[in-house]
Amino acid sequence: MDDAFVIDVVTLADIRAAADRLRGHAVRTPLLNAPSLDATFGRRIFVKAECLQKTGSFKFRGGFNAVSQTSGGVVAFSSGNHAQGVALAARMLGREAVIVMPSDAPAIKIGNTRGYGAEVVLFDRATEDRDAIGAALVAERGLTLVKPYDDPRVIAGQGTCGLEMVEDLPEDLDEVLVCCGGGGLTSGVALALEGRASVRPVEPEGFDDVTRSLIAGQRLSNATMTGSVCDAVMTPSPGEVTFPILSRLCGPGLVVTDEEALRAMAIAWKHLRIVLEPGGAIALAAGLFHHEGDVAVVASGGNVDAQIFARALAMV
Repeated sequence: MDDAFVIDVVTLADIRAAADRLRGHAVRTPLLNAPSLDATFGRRIFVKAECLQKTGSFKFRGGFNAVSQTSGGVVAFSSGNHAQGVALAARMLGREAVIVMPSDAPAIKIGNTRGYGAEVVLFDRATEDRDAIGAALVAERGLTLVKPYDDPRVIAGQGTCGLEMVEDLPEDLDEVLVCCGGGGLTSGVALALEGRASVRPVEPEGFDDVTRSLIAGQRLSNATMTGSVCDAVMTPSPGEVTFPILSRLCGPGLVVTDEEALRAMAIAWKHLRIVLEPGGAIALAAGLFHHEGDVAVVASGGNVDAQIFARALAMV
């Protein structure tokens, strides 16, 4: 696929059109800053609280934008946040939704997805291929596939997060860290912030395919799909659509440990009183422990099981 063509698949005009579709449906989330957090780390740290979005994650933005441009039922595969975003969007728009989810996804995410009215199909992420399962459902039931990140409609929807940041960021702040799985949010935010701020993807240790791919100049895969508490950002490889955008617009990736993600969750609760899940806290973790100077981070989700949240709070 030609990289120049792929880069042009999603434009700033697409993101602005997505913002129009989402107006009145999505939450305009705040950019938070706490004097106590700044004093503790000796610099300004701004947190875009996408954990306060509908379904507890930025994924509602892309899910609604994509589903609103389809007709009939939809199918999606997700460890939970995309699942919930698509499920709620489908319910709001009166559509059928079937969601393919890994059996080890957090119980709260599986339960919430069913609660939004979607049919849930569970699979073993270590031995089964979610893409094959989704393709079979498309063929058998005539559903439209809404991919979790490698879909221009989804990328445009996620980019609306960046449009809001353009309006809210202090004028002298020019670096944004974004939680990154397949790159839908990161590429969308990078497109929205192009010319205003640089964007760096953040990944969990052992699942740093985007970081390694940016260095190599080609899409690389992770060796495994299990082994981190950051389930929301454990993806096989950068997207075919997202990677050229990431390559053109993003700075070097950052990698954090599970322990750092959990510590960031506790710090977010202590200073900002927001609930983050591990995968939604990795950009904050990078901003706190692997970055110098003022920074803005996207806290991408807050759908965490009680036992994981308790484990995080015990660390600080």
